[in-house]
Amino acid sequence: MQRSWPIVLSAIILAVSAESAESQAPALDADDIGGTVTGAKGPEAGVWVIAETDAFDTRFARIVVTDDRGRYVVPDLPKATYSVWVRGYGLADSQKTQAMPGKQVDLKVSPAPNAAAAAAIYPAAYWYSMMRLPEESEIAALPGKREEYLMWMKNMACVGCHQMGNLATRTIPPSLGKFNSSHDAWVRRIQSGQAGGQMTRTAMGQLRGVPIKYLADWTDRIAAGELPKAQPQRPSGLERNIVATVRDWSNAKAYLHDLSGTDRRNPTINANGLLYGAPELSTDDFPILDPVRNTATTFHAPVRDANTPTTKEDPVTARSPYWGDEAIWDSKANAHNPMLDHKGRVWYTARIRAAANPSFCKKCSTHPSAKRFPTERASRHLAVYVPSTKQYTFIDTCFSTHHLQFAEDADHTLWTSGGGEVVGWLNTKKFDETGDAAASQGWSPLVLDRNGNGKLDQWTEPDQPVDPKLDARIAGGFYAVMPNPADGSVWGSVAFRYPGAIVRFDPRTQLTEMYSVPLPGYGVRGADIDRSGVVWVSLGSGHLGEFDRRKCKDPLNGAKATGAHCPEGWRFHRLPGPSFAGDNDLSVESSYYTWVDQHNTLGLGANTPIATGNLFDGVHALVDRKFVTLRIPYPLGFYTKGFEGRVDDAKAGWKGRGLWVPSGDRTPWHKEGGKGTKPLVVHIQMRSNPLEK
Repeated sequence: MQRSWPIVLSAIILAVSAESAESQAPALDADDIGGTVTGAKGPEAGVWVIAETDAFDTRFARIVVTDDRGRYVVPDLPKATYSVWVRGYGLADSQKTQAMPGKQVDLKVSPAPNAAAAAAIYPAAYWYSMMRLPEESEIAALPGKREEYLMWMKNMACVGCHQMGNLATRTIPPSLGKFNSSHDAWVRRIQSGQAGGQMTRTAMGQLRGVPIKYLADWTDRIAAGELPKAQPQRPSGLERNIVATVRDWSNAKAYLHDLSGTDRRNPTINANGLLYGAPELSTDDFPILDPVRNTATTFHAPVRDANTPTTKEDPVTARSPYWGDEAIWDSKANAHNPMLDHKGRVWYTARIRAAANPSFCKKCSTHPSAKRFPTERASRHLAVYVPSTKQYTFIDTCFSTHHLQFAEDADHTLWTSGGGEVVGWLNTKKFDETGDAAASQGWSPLVLDRNGNGKLDQWTEPDQPVDPKLDARIAGGFYAVMPNPADGSVWGSVAFRYPGAIVRFDPRTQLTEMYSVPLPGYGVRGADIDRSGVVWVSLGSGHLGEFDRRKCKDPLNGAKATGAHCPEGWRFHRLPGPSFAGDNDLSVESSYYTWVDQHNTLGLGANTPIATGNLFDGVHALVDRKFVTLRIPYPLGFYTKGFEGRVDDAKAGWKGRGLWVPSGDRTPWHKEGGKGTKPLVVHIQMRSNPLEK
């Protein structure tokens, strides 16, 4: 029978179309899942594809982004059955499809049914930007006026502990109780739990209750249906090359501040090894993650002295809407930060005793540092854990500790922040040889060379009149600590004051230089340094600050070098995100900390500064002077305070390197999933293109 030409032509077209579609499908290995995401108008570019399984001891979800033709590849999946689904701006979350690695899975998506549903997955920044700002008269008592108010509402107070703008914070939980007004509800809300006293002192005391009015107005308008005016853009460019793997560890009541899995100076140390967390305030069961076996364990950190205080003694100021009257924090060690050394040992800033210092720290001591500046108390000290033997050694320090970093010197000097009026350090080589903590440590006050002679002389105190013949001690100490690989100096950030500053300490002369941040920047918080000695700092103004001392024109020491003498050394990079109305187009983003990828562990280039994206569920990397935002869209509410990079295999390309980023907000139950969700660890890697496998 003779076929008609239309039928033959149709058959040819269908065959060619099928062949074309097959040729456009991404190539897969046996451990990949891939396919195409399409919507009503065709391929969906720049949306996230999530492959998740509960087959392992930890949570396991791997997240990628589709290319410009809607294609995706989720690579290198451990053998298991996965739920595969799509999340993207403008879309409803797709149905979950069950699949095994090695299979092509094409996914269908539908538009979000309305604007409110679409906005539900926006980064918290877009919701937080809806908050109105106070009148000048309401904050007239603050020396820095609106800028100082924003500094506290962003990276010093509210966003210093929580991701403001996520679902949990932009709504009032019904379990809080019934109140006559949202104002009353917020007054009660900030009293909740063991941190209630701290929150209340900041909002009602330091900021004189002003935030309550605007928090209440914010949540009222959201409850009435108001939505963010600005809308985020889908990931594009380098942002589509991300491969993010989400795991969890610890327990649902714990607050994890930071992690470490390698030596910052040599990120190939402990390749493919365990990662160690520091559960500040919350527990003495320190978490350990095995990213190869996908298991999470703990070790219990002891303290040296029986009278060491515990955070269990911090009272529940008012009943928590999540945990009731239970005091969920119970930690004596109160570990803040871990850091691996060249031997793979884990050093912690951790409490080992009560606050009163031993005699070698105090007046009349023969210790060289005590002769210059005796100390009476230290609230957190040092400890070191040896994974192979599980030995945990106490190191008594005369100075308090907070963050810690190793210098690139023969003594493997460990520099710390958090000492208040002093900067403290430990010669770890000497400590290893002698076991003598007193002889191995030193500390120094921060003293400006006001007389300009290059020597540490007698100084005036911060509250004394200036004497041109004397040096001058400054109030305040290191928050971040940054050994400079370029010249051996040690830098620190001075936070919790307006406008904030960065300081340079010279270990040879024991002298300090101070550089205050000029407008439009303000609100110094966490910072890091690159291998050229340029300091990068997270600012409450919504900037990543860059400071290069080499650009200073005036003398770096002397009578005029009091902080404002080098504005030309500063440069500001506006962080992504919308602005508060009337805030001069400054980003609402509230970055907690900045880390510099000195050794190209992520693959975006050596010395890439990366700021925590605390209102964007991820991090912001500054690449070629433009920010690349690497967002973790699931579970919503991811918030980090610090991270590090590690190279597991230098010859394996992108697969052998990446960032390890922990969640760090004080309320893990604020994330998507609610009460019961654990703190997270995310491994962020960067392919050369969205389909590389």
